[in-house]
Amino acid sequence: MVQAFLPHLLERPQAALLNVSSMGAFIPVPGQTVYGASKAAVKLLTEGLHAELRGTPVRVTVVFPGAVATSITENSGVHVPAVAGANDNAANRKVLPAHEAAEIIVAGLERGAYRVVVGRDAQVMDWITRLVPERAMTMIADQMAELLQR
Repeated sequence: MVQAFLPHLLERPQAALLNVSSMGAFIPVPGQTVYGASKAAVKLLTEGLHAELRGTPVRVTVVFPGAVATSITENSGVHVPAVAGANDNAANRKVLPAHEAAEIIVAGLERGAYRVVVGRDAQVMDWITRLVPERAMTMIADQMAELLQR
């Protein structure tokens, strides 16, 4: 897509290129290693394009969404088992409504942000993986251990 559209974007007086990565690019999540690697590749691709396109009319932004209510799991046909004792209302409060995520992304794009981190969960993971990366990995691995045994 970048190869197809970049020549046209470079001809414009102002343009933007925005790629969506994931908070999965910050830290390995057991059971989602390939997904995380692909999102880390999107992150690095976008950061490289940002460096290469400095001084051009193209602003480059990478987005790191956390949990957003998009029904991605249901639409992908993946079955995620319910966690025993989980409170659906509590879990739903942690998921950002799609329209709020869109507002955050558009605001970041409009201000020409280099990075846009969407949702409290993504903000926390971004922060903790920068501060204590090995502890963050251990925390996620411990939380996911029970789910992976099912």
